[in-house]
Amino acid sequence: MRLRPFRSSDWPQVLALWVAAWTQARADIDFSARATWLEELFARSAEEGARIVVAEDNGILGFVLFDPARQWLEQIAVAPRAQGRGVARALMAEAKAACPGGLGLSVNADNFAALAFYDREGFVREGEGINPLSGLPTLTLRFTPPPAPRSPR
Repeated sequence: MRLRPFRSSDWPQVLALWVAAWTQARADIDFSARATWLEELFARSAEEGARIVVAEDNGILGFVLFDPARQWLEQIAVAPRAQGRGVARALMAEAKAACPGGLGLSVNADNFAALAFYDREGFVREGEGINPLSGLPTLTLRFTPPPAPRSPR
């Protein structure tokens, strides 16, 4: 598996894996109907200086969309066929490295698999909210890197 910047030619694969991953997590929501929302998010984020990184190995396995200036993770998704293989951890490591001051995100409060992943990644609960698209309760989480070790004098 390798990580690389998103290219516009990746869009069909990225959209398909996003729909598949989110449909697996929330079968009660039609994510295909939200394709325009995701496309607009990608375009707006790119204009604002956000980064999109994909993981690939015989096709795209996942992606992460984050804004280093705002220290905010917008989206992370891994294809169902690649889940449990360390793809999300590698993508998260990329986002954390680009955001040395920390990283925040919003997650659906009932997305227990995601919450467990973020907990393993060192995120802590910071607040609550409501998802503007679904109306579902969300949690705001933040990762703060540990202080750098002091060098001996």
